[in-house]
Amino acid sequence: MQMQLILLFRPPTAVTEAAFERVYNAILAELEQMPGIIRRQVASVTGAPQSPAAFYRVLSLDFADEAALQAALLSPPGQEAGRIIRRLPREAYEVLFTEHYEEAGGQTPTIEEG
Repeated sequence: MQMQLILLFRPPTAVTEAAFERVYNAILAELEQMPGIIRRQVASVTGAPQSPAAFYRVLSLDFADEAALQAALLSPPGQEAGRIIRRLPREAYEVLFTEHYEEAGGQTPTIEEG
């Protein structure tokens, strides 16, 4: 099963937006050099049903499996990205590891209540 590294960034409050962007771009530059990345996605949050949105930006990196994710995190760029992200206040971001799968056009069957 594929694995994802997901970084969720909250709206900049403790730092200015310009300062956030500098740190974010430094993190991204390192992450993009990690080995084994299959796919990278960046989402800039534009809103939420209940404003304000809890997150400002979402970054996800896909890897073939857990071993590939771990190798990427332990690589020099992965270690440097970890050092850089700690420039932000701890409450400014979340890091998640998720199992990931995709299917095109699939549907989950509904459960009929009896």
